[in-house]
Amino acid sequence: MNGAALELKGISKRYGSNWAVRELDLTVAPGEFVTLLGPSGCGKTTTLGVIAGFLEPDGGQMTLDGEPLAGRPPFKRDIGVVFQDYALFPHMTVAENVGYGLRVRKVPAPEINRRVGEMLELVRLEGLGERMPLALSGGQRQRVALARALVFDPKFLLLDEPLSNLDLKLREEMRLEIVRLQQQLSVPTIFVTHDQTEALAMSDRIAVMNAGRVEQIGTPRDIYQDPANRFVAEFIGSMNLLDGTIAAAVDADGLCVVDLDSGSKISAKAPSDFPVGHRVCVAMRPERCGVLPAGRQAGTGANLLDAVVSHIVYLGSREDLYLTLPDGTKVVSEIIGDIGWDIRTGQDVLFQCDPAECVALPATTGRIVDGSPALNETAV
Repeated sequence: MNGAALELKGISKRYGSNWAVRELDLTVAPGEFVTLLGPSGCGKTTTLGVIAGFLEPDGGQMTLDGEPLAGRPPFKRDIGVVFQDYALFPHMTVAENVGYGLRVRKVPAPEINRRVGEMLELVRLEGLGERMPLALSGGQRQRVALARALVFDPKFLLLDEPLSNLDLKLREEMRLEIVRLQQQLSVPTIFVTHDQTEALAMSDRIAVMNAGRVEQIGTPRDIYQDPANRFVAEFIGSMNLLDGTIAAAVDADGLCVVDLDSGSKISAKAPSDFPVGHRVCVAMRPERCGVLPAGRQAGTGANLLDAVVSHIVYLGSREDLYLTLPDGTKVVSEIIGDIGWDIRTGQDVLFQCDPAECVALPATTGRIVDGSPALNETAV
C-alpha cells in the first residue's frame, strides 16, 4: 500500500446555526491508525464525511500526501471507505462487489480478477467469490466491505463504525482482523466509533471529540491515564470524580492539596499549576482505588475517606464495591482477587487512593480555551 499523510487545518462544518465541526485540526502520519472517539452528535461522522468528500466544509484546509483535497469529488480522492451498514450491492456476487471500484476505474478485466483474488485471500474469504452478500454472515460481509475499500490500493482508509452491527464475540474477532490488515498493508486509517474499548484496543492515537471539537488527542495510554479535562475523564472508562477547591498549590513532588466539598482533604497530581481557591475535580480510576476496614491505618500520605458499602457486584474476575461518602457522593472500587477480609453491604470502611493515582482537573466539563470554558455548541 502507498504511504500517505492526511492533514486537517481549521476544518469547520455547520448545519444552519449549529456547528457540527468547528476549527478541527488533525494530522495522521503514514501507516498510522487514528480513532475519532466521542458520543453521538460530537461531530466525528461529519468529520469523516468531509474527509471522504461527501460533505463540503464551511472552512479550513485538507491535504492528502501534501495535495489539497478541496474541490475533488469522492471518487478522485483515492480514499477507501467502509460504512456502518457495509453498503454492499445485494445483486452482485462477493467478487463483483470487491472489484466494483476497479471496474469504475476502468482497470482491465484480467487485472481485476487477479487483484480481487489476492484481496479475498488477504481477508480470508478465498473460495467465496461467487456467493451473494445475503448468503454471508455479518463478519464475512464486513470483510467483503473491507476488501472492496482496499482493493484499489487507496492512499487512505476511513472506517465509519464498521463493527456496530456485530455481536460482542464477533466484534472482538474483527477488531483483531482490522488491525492485522491495517498493519500488514500500512494504510493510514481513521476509525470512527463511540465504543471506548474499541478505541483503546485498536488505535495508535485517539482523538476524543465533543461538540465538534477535539478535547484531547494522544495514545490510548495517555488518554486513559492522563485525561486533559473532566469530559475526557468521564467519557473514557469508569472514573470517580470528587469536586473541590485547591487548598495548596503544587509542591516539589507535583502534588496539590484539594479541599473536597464533602469536607475532607486529599492530595492529587496537578497537570496545571492551579492557584489556591481554583475549582477542580479530582479524578481517580476505580481499579486504582482500594478499601480498608474502618479504623485501619494506611501508609504515609495515602488519601483516606470515610465511606459506607452500598452495593457489592461479583463479576468473576473482580468485585465492584459501590461506596457512599458522608456527603452522599458515590464512588467505586474495583477489587481483583481476594480482598483479604470480610466485607458486606452497610459496613463502614475507608476508601483509599494513592495521591499519585489521583489527578486534579478543571471543574468545568467543556473544552478550555484561553483559560475559559469554550462554548458547547450543538454538534451532529
